[in-house]
Amino acid sequence: MVDEPTLAAHIQAGAAAHDGCPLVFVNSGDEHATTLGGLVSDAERVAGALQARGIGRGDVVAVQLPGSYAGAVVQVAVGLCGAVLLPVVMIYGPREMDVVLRSSGASAVVLAREHRGRPQADAVLSGLSPLPGLRFAVVVGDDPPGHEAAGRGRPGHGAVGYAELLRQPGGAYRRPRLDPGDRAVLMYTSGTTADPKGVQHSHRTLLAEATSRVYTLNGRGARHLGLFPPGHMAGLLSLLRILLLGTPTVIMQAWDAALAATLIDRHAVTSCGGAPVQLSGLLDQQAAGTASLGTLRECLTGAAPVPPSLIERAEAAGITAFRSYGSSEHPTVSAGTIADPLACRAGTDGRLLAGNQVRLVDADGRDVPDGQDGEILTRGPELFTGYTDPALNATAFLPGGWFRTGDVGRLDADGYLTVTDRLKDIIIRGGENISAKEVEDLLVTHPAIADVAVIPAPDPALGERVCAVVVARPGCTFDVEQARAHFAAAGAARQKTPEVIVLVDELPRTPSGKVRKDLLRAARKIEG
Repeated sequence: MVDEPTLAAHIQAGAAAHDGCPLVFVNSGDEHATTLGGLVSDAERVAGALQARGIGRGDVVAVQLPGSYAGAVVQVAVGLCGAVLLPVVMIYGPREMDVVLRSSGASAVVLAREHRGRPQADAVLSGLSPLPGLRFAVVVGDDPPGHEAAGRGRPGHGAVGYAELLRQPGGAYRRPRLDPGDRAVLMYTSGTTADPKGVQHSHRTLLAEATSRVYTLNGRGARHLGLFPPGHMAGLLSLLRILLLGTPTVIMQAWDAALAATLIDRHAVTSCGGAPVQLSGLLDQQAAGTASLGTLRECLTGAAPVPPSLIERAEAAGITAFRSYGSSEHPTVSAGTIADPLACRAGTDGRLLAGNQVRLVDADGRDVPDGQDGEILTRGPELFTGYTDPALNATAFLPGGWFRTGDVGRLDADGYLTVTDRLKDIIIRGGENISAKEVEDLLVTHPAIADVAVIPAPDPALGERVCAVVVARPGCTFDVEQARAHFAAAGAARQKTPEVIVLVDELPRTPSGKVRKDLLRAARKIEG
């Protein structure tokens, strides 16, 4: 029995109940086997070290680490401290990190020394502007000579190595006094604005999600493969699933289809969850004969548009796949189940989770008739507590606490929700949300560009790619190579760089001057 409904209490209760739950962390071909009890024990040690440095209830700690053992330990440690965990995706460079750390008022940041062979911590720390609220940084990896000087000359950015943090004297971990309504997680997500939006979750909202039926369907003998990256809400919830429910899990540090398929066979994995590109990659490996996937019984897929043909393909391969719908703000609104008929799993996003409610409204906020498409409004126990910017809350919620998702969908007579479109001006590339406006704002600073509109271009593997429709200045041209160089110089994430460039004489606009992106999107879908 958990004595209080907070993450720290549930984490320790889960470790006590499932101490021997096996976990495997995989980095390329290297595997690190441990147990849930061992993970939480190490996290308590790190939590004690953070507490000795003054981290406690309400402090924001940003963590930009891959899906490694150390990454899991640090995220758990922040939760144990009662601090606010701010997971950050690995693709963020100095530009995005500066925005996130400044907006959040982070007290500390934890960074990987290297990521995929490139320096990460030094690149981020050297690119930050002065942040008086940032007390210290922790660098995870081999402590190189001179690491203490990573932020020299910039107050608050001085970095210590992970090993050094643990060597410093400090008391044993002490569980703080917390309230279920305290802010537990802050996560930044791209939307229609240039800068990411700060999504806030309490202990109560996260626990409502982590104990929902999406995470409790597997029977005895189940073993899960974790594919969602830790900087995403789905990645964080995958970690909570392990901590609270004791689900034996194999965690990949980086996506590799061939390795993932091999791990499924080697560890007799029975379930997984990931973006459509990952399910497609697994099926490709099976079709190529490199893996059998014989033990894989079910797969939840979402975070990007899911074509019905992918679910049907999985069915033919002997895997029961189903869709889900949610967001950082409302993590899982609906989800299919293995008991749903194929037509429902392939053609809908499942039924609402217990406690969730949905309304479908027109542009004036009025409910649409049954069977018609409308903007999806949601309420429920796992709905976030609001954005960090109060101005965003004013437009994000309608009276009664209904959250405007910006997505369009319909409900059928059997209660299945189908997302049919979206109002948000974003590109979803392999599960990553990319703000079109942010990309446009960077592109228009290039001397060759007079006007630009950014839209999604269909991609069979990633779902969508970034497409820039460009009006070049007289005598100039613009191509993908120029875009790559421009974005690299700006320190922007590589995934945001346009991969498709379309040159036009002018952009179609409304009489009021707004770009008709609906026409541009329609043209790209036709040209594909």
